[in-house]
Amino acid sequence: MASFSGFIRKSTAERLQRYFESRHVSAPDDFGWTSDGRGTELVRSIEQLIAELPEKRQDAIKAELDLLATLSDKVGLIAAEQVCTGENINIEGLHGIQDILLFLATEHPILINRIEVQASMSRRHGGQHWSTFQFDNDGKPWTLGNEAARATFLADTLAVLELPKQRKHVADWYETVRTHAVTGEESAFTHATIYVEERAESELGFGMSDTLERQIVAKVLEVGIACDPNSRLVEICARGGKKVRDQFSTVFSKNFAPNSKPPLEVPRRDVRLHLLKSKPDFEVLPSDGIARVEVSALDFGDVNAGIARFEKRGESETIYGFLDHRFGTTSPLRAGGWTILSATIRITLAAQEGKRQRTLTVTLRLPNTTTSPNTTEGDRQFIFGLLERWGLLAPAAEDFNVLEAE
Repeated sequence: MASFSGFIRKSTAERLQRYFESRHVSAPDDFGWTSDGRGTELVRSIEQLIAELPEKRQDAIKAELDLLATLSDKVGLIAAEQVCTGENINIEGLHGIQDILLFLATEHPILINRIEVQASMSRRHGGQHWSTFQFDNDGKPWTLGNEAARATFLADTLAVLELPKQRKHVADWYETVRTHAVTGEESAFTHATIYVEERAESELGFGMSDTLERQIVAKVLEVGIACDPNSRLVEICARGGKKVRDQFSTVFSKNFAPNSKPPLEVPRRDVRLHLLKSKPDFEVLPSDGIARVEVSALDFGDVNAGIARFEKRGESETIYGFLDHRFGTTSPLRAGGWTILSATIRITLAAQEGKRQRTLTVTLRLPNTTTSPNTTEGDRQFIFGLLERWGLLAPAAEDFNVLEAE
């Protein structure tokens, strides 16, 4: 049975029928599109409709249905919501992720590619082929909308990929809107996804008509970039290892933020926020020059998808003292079912050698996000050293050299 069988069974009859009609798949007038009471029979009936098509069209439809099936999960739903919000497409009245994907495949097929890219960048815990870079918040605007900058960026990207000039390529620019799971705050991300012809060749085949026509070999995604000008973050997804992604970061900086300092990569380490359930004893050394360390904000999530955010107000009480006297045993720090989703820690450095007192702020989010804006590379290394000492970061992954036995 086809791998997309579950997707078909969960799809609404009306949307399924519209999808196949848009792909010029003929079905008898009395064809039963609903899966109620049919299940496997419906899937086999649809497979039979597809089997009556020319081979190339069979392959294309099966590949598309396989793709839609892989996107029909929670990650795909979030990606679809982000993409559709950025495109001002209302999906409120649709029934589940299958209905949304079939609707978009029928009415807005280009968005399926964008959802696929967005989902792949979201499935990044322990993932590969991606990095995040942080620019200083220097207030200098980016030139993301400049067409000349975009054209130069594409040319520089292709140079990094070392592709022959005759290889067909295209850059797809679009926006998504991400909603913070705890605060509900919306952030607009600008995306650039670079597609390149799979092979520098074309082939003859039958298209939608009965005549022979030249068709371009399928395109594949080579580079995906998502950036938020407000938080000054740039996410880069590309094969080739860290050095290659560093090159793409340089290309981005050169074309869209030429007046800013080059960005620093944000390391990815699993965070251990459960250690903050009880008031931590932050170990500091005299050489650290630290006057005070405190947890200034905690975001919680419960098993029923409830969320709660607490921030420290004033200097007379800690966030732990407030939660204890306000909620007692029902505090999310004590009651079962609550998980710390993110925490903000403020590290106050004492004044010394003519330097005024200053504060370093770091936010940790599950599963592996650590952000500390407006800090130098020296500050970042100092913060990471403290987080490791306090046990809030999981050990860094080790590189292993695997030798093949002869």
